[in-house]
Amino acid sequence: MQLFSSLDNTHTDGVWLTIGSFDGVHRGHQEIIRRLAAGAHAHAVPAVVLTFYPHPAVVLRGSIGPFYLSSPNERAETIGGLGVDIVILQRFDRQLADTSAREFIMKLKERLGLRHLLVGHDFTLGRGREGDIPTLKRLGEEFGFEIEVHQPVLLDGEVISSSQIRSALTAGNVERAQQLLGRAYRLTGEVVPGDGRGRMIGIPTANLKTWSEQLLPSAGVYACQAKIREKVFRAATNIGVRPTFDGASSFLHVEAHLLDFQEDLYGQKVHLDFLTRLRGEQKFPNVEALVVQIQEDIARTRQLVT
Repeated sequence: MQLFSSLDNTHTDGVWLTIGSFDGVHRGHQEIIRRLAAGAHAHAVPAVVLTFYPHPAVVLRGSIGPFYLSSPNERAETIGGLGVDIVILQRFDRQLADTSAREFIMKLKERLGLRHLLVGHDFTLGRGREGDIPTLKRLGEEFGFEIEVHQPVLLDGEVISSSQIRSALTAGNVERAQQLLGRAYRLTGEVVPGDGRGRMIGIPTANLKTWSEQLLPSAGVYACQAKIREKVFRAATNIGVRPTFDGASSFLHVEAHLLDFQEDLYGQKVHLDFLTRLRGEQKFPNVEALVVQIQEDIARTRQLVT
């Protein structure tokens, strides 16, 4: 898979293309992208995905706090794993938002030699969302490319969407997020020094510095799998403000206790896959009560995560 940082830096010809934010690359996205790759390769042409960062909603509505389900590079890597030949990670800004559908299609023809455009049922393109499906079909006739509309993917009668996944995570329902994504929700972070309290109470934790723009599951304790240098460990993970110690922090911490792991992790990258929520975060009357509860969390994690 080739990764390009801009449509202006890309030049190929005769491609099959799909366009979208594809945040999280959920099951609905996956079906579109697999269909794209299969169709393009059947015609012996490149399969290309054009995706955006920042998300158009962030640019058009302003800053809305932690939002993304994966980083841009993680998104591109996941898309590439679905058989795509080229991923274009296009910067979305006000200038691009003000580009007409016709202008953008002309650029796609110029840079990619667009032959086939595969889009979702509610797809729009261009300034003021003017490039709806009927408009794109007319432009396709004018510029010589086909439009294929992919029907939505449903789960329990509802269209799978990134918004649904965000709602599930905000509620702490990581199991529902996993159903919608087709894989466990993942946080990736570098292990940084903490205050050492975990080690002081005999339960050392890896304190993760995650991407500040990625959405965290709601505060609570979760059973996870942790991946470090291709090795997988069980992990009891707390997301929260640590109310038992010194009141409460002003921001959410991500702290993972890796079961049966004793090595130094400072400076290393850890991937945390969230499998189930054990409980909400709570304030305990003393450290001893907290330790008893954490030991129960560890025991449940050992039972639930294989």
